[in-house]
Amino acid sequence: MNKVNSATLQQAVEHWHFVEPLLTPPQSESQYDEVVAMLYQLLALIGDEEIHPLSTLAQAIGNSISIYDAEHFPIADVPPHEVLRYLMEEHRVTRHQLPEVGTRSVVLDVLVGKRPLNMQQIRALSNRFNLPLKVFV
Repeated sequence: MNKVNSATLQQAVEHWHFVEPLLTPPQSESQYDEVVAMLYQLLALIGDEEIHPLSTLAQAIGNSISIYDAEHFPIADVPPHEVLRYLMEEHRVTRHQLPEVGTRSVVLDVLVGKRPLNMQQIRALSNRFNLPLKVFV
C-alpha cells in the first residue's frame, strides 16, 4: 500500500465513529429519524449539483434508509387498477379526466379489474403522476 492510500485509510479509521452511523441501517425509529434528518441536511448542502463529492455519501445513506424501510414498512403488492383508483381519489381525477387510459368505459373496465393496462397507458400514467412504471405493472 502506498503512502497516500495508507494516510487515507488512517484518516478513515480515525473518523469512523462519525461516519459509521450514517452507513449502517438504523436499528430504531429514533435512529431512523436522525439519519433521515442528516440526509436532508446533506441533500441541502449538495443542492442541484449533479456531480458533487458528497453524492456517493448521500446515496449510501439513502441505501441505509431503504434497508430500514424495507424491513419496517413493507409495501404490499397492490394491483395496478387499485393504485390507479387511489391516485384518482388522491388527485381528485375523474374517469372523464383520464384520456391517456381511454374512453370512460375503458377507464371503468380498468378500474374494476376487467381490463389490464397496456404499456402505452402505463407510460402515460407514469408520466402524469410522476411515478415509476413498475407502480402500474
